[in-house]
Amino acid sequence: MTETHRNHRSSCPINAALEVLGDRWSLLIVRDLMFAGARTYKDFQSSEEGIATNILASRLRTLQASGIVTSRRDPEDGRSQIYRLTTKGVDLAPVLMELSRWGSRFEDGEPRHGLLRAWDADPQAFLTRLRGAMLETEASQTPGRPRDN
Repeated sequence: MTETHRNHRSSCPINAALEVLGDRWSLLIVRDLMFAGARTYKDFQSSEEGIATNILASRLRTLQASGIVTSRRDPEDGRSQIYRLTTKGVDLAPVLMELSRWGSRFEDGEPRHGLLRAWDADPQAFLTRLRGAMLETEASQTPGRPRDN
C-alpha cells in the first residue's frame, strides 16, 4: 500500500479521485489552467464563477500537494506565483471534456467554442495538441530559457 493510498478512505479509484478533485473549485482551476490561459492567482479570481480567496488558496495548495499543479515565482513580479498543470493535470483533459459534454447536454451549459467538436473529431489529436501547448508553456516559463515571441 502506497503512502498516498493510505490517506484515502477506500481503495476505490473513484473515491481516490474525488478526494482530490471532488469539489467544483478544483476542477474549475484545472479548467482555467487548461483552456482559459490562467496562470496567476489574479487570473483565477477573475473567472466568472467568483471563487473566494481563502477557497482559491486552499484548492491551489491541495492541487499542488496532489501533483496536479506546480508553481514558481513570477520573474516579473517576485511577490506572485505562476501556476501550471503537470502531466498528471493535463491527463485530466478527457474528464473535463466529458463533464463539458454532460453539462451541455443535461444542464444547458455552453462549452468553449469548438472544444467539444475538436474532442469529438479526434480525441487523440486533441490531447496531443493540448500536451504540446502545455509543454510549450512550461518551456517558455522556465527561467533562463529564451521565450518565443
